[in-house]
Amino acid sequence: MAYHKSSEKRIRQTTVKNESNKYYAKTMRNALKEIRSKTSRKEAEEMLPKMNAILDKLAKKNIIHQKKAANLKSSIVKHINSLK
Repeated sequence: MAYHKSSEKRIRQTTVKNESNKYYAKTMRNALKEIRSKTSRKEAEEMLPKMNAILDKLAKKNIIHQKKAANLKSSIVKHINSLK
């Protein structure tokens, strides 16, 4: 149990931030699943700019690490290049 006002506020802020981060991370994972499930190269290429924007935004907000975003973008491009 927190005794100081500042620590009580910090707890409140942390819970709000955690919920927000969970939402964005889940949205990213769903988008990744969707783009990886595509079998058409054209459809996947159309989704690529949106996916890159999502990953860059999350990396900028420190929800995911910048290198993780780069690795995910790389793996998505590899997947798209393997499609016909």
